[in-house]
Amino acid sequence: MADFWQGYALPVVITVAEIVAIIVPLLVAIAYLTYAERKVLAWAQLRKGPNVVGPFGLLQPIADGAKLLFKETVIPSGANRVVFLAAPILTFSLSLMAWAVIPFDKGVVLANINVGILYLFAISSLGVYGIVMAGWSSNSKYAFLGALRSAAQMVSYEVSMGFVIVTVLLCAGSLNLTAIVEAQRTIWYAIPLLPMFVVFFISVLAETNRSPFDLPEGESELVAGFFVEYSAMSFALFYLGEYGSMILMSAMTSILFLGGWLAPFNLEPFTGLAAHLWAGFWFALKVALVLFCFLWVRATVPRFRYDQLMRLGWKVFLPFSLFWLVLTAGVLVTTGWLPK
Repeated sequence: MADFWQGYALPVVITVAEIVAIIVPLLVAIAYLTYAERKVLAWAQLRKGPNVVGPFGLLQPIADGAKLLFKETVIPSGANRVVFLAAPILTFSLSLMAWAVIPFDKGVVLANINVGILYLFAISSLGVYGIVMAGWSSNSKYAFLGALRSAAQMVSYEVSMGFVIVTVLLCAGSLNLTAIVEAQRTIWYAIPLLPMFVVFFISVLAETNRSPFDLPEGESELVAGFFVEYSAMSFALFYLGEYGSMILMSAMTSILFLGGWLAPFNLEPFTGLAAHLWAGFWFALKVALVLFCFLWVRATVPRFRYDQLMRLGWKVFLPFSLFWLVLTAGVLVTTGWLPK
């Protein structure tokens, strides 16, 4: 019995505890990201934002969640019920699965696989399936148009994102996310690869269907886009998936370009548990900074026309990111800086 516990049961219990330790704070962060977004938009528009439910409106996300939890889930009569309900579950699940390879500090990661960046890219690419499933199964022309827009948009910007990631991999010499962060101890990649950092951030906005690239949800012409027929918790799962993807992409941006958990100037004043908390603080601070940029852009930049969005992806970002990739490879080879 002791051998069974130590050999099989204990590792399972530890893994489940680690998963819960990641998912619970993530769900809280998603809930309060909605609060932060409403506050940032209110400040930008000289309003107060949520300020009634609880002190400073801090209980507003909980009230919103409770309201959606107890509402009735309405399924359109012409919808494909199985696919209609599976779509939001898939979207939300994918936003959680990607966190398996995100390192919060050296050695503090659920699955430290050597191809972590490929895993992340694969998971982010699968996100379009949930949206297409929702648009098709709703049996609504508005939802279907929103799904088609999203599919075209995500494919367009994933190409340039891929070239940006390959550029970072050339500099780091590894596909392991921990190794990529450790390679930035001398200088964060946001400085030598600044143009690619900008391209990556804008592509992330398009990848997550955020303003000014929120064409799949265009209220003015598509009512609400691919989730127009959703209500109650099925709608909430799409909402959670979108904000979970925002936090995930902010974490990716931090790891690839902002040194992950590394403090500026290589400050490491602590050891042991305090060192992990210090690293976690810097990682969370960088993620919060990128998230603020998400909200800032939504408050200040108007929505693109769809032809402008596609032109930017295929005629500007794609050739530019390919050019910068070739330039980076040439510089690394000719200067001898290519990682071994």
